[in-house]
Amino acid sequence: MERYLLVALGGALGAMSRYLVAGWVQGLAGSFFPWGTLAVNALGSFLLGGVLGLAERGAVSPEARLLVGVGFLGAFTTFSTFSYEAFSLLREGAYPAALTYLFGSLLLGIVGVVLGFGLARLTGGGSL
Repeated sequence: MERYLLVALGGALGAMSRYLVAGWVQGLAGSFFPWGTLAVNALGSFLLGGVLGLAERGAVSPEARLLVGVGFLGAFTTFSTFSYEAFSLLREGAYPAALTYLFGSLLLGIVGVVLGFGLARLTGGGSL
């Protein structure tokens, strides 16, 4: 039960942080381009790399990895997990799998958004 609470606490803090940081960056940029999301994804990937690098050396407890790596950064950006998994495949020399994962994730993500958006429009897209 304690593990779930750590993930939940980290997730709540990560989601709030994503909202604040992305909004702040987007406000500074003042552009149509999603600079806030790009900044959050890049920062989250960097932070997850650091957490997992420290964890690999035994410098981060399993509880801290759950709180920060899974909870906080999982809610801050799922892109960080995607980036780490792609890095792991590349590091293991699984280049075809890494390329399949990278391009497959991008393609399926965009297709998923298009299909979900289209379905919402077809069904009337009422508010939630």
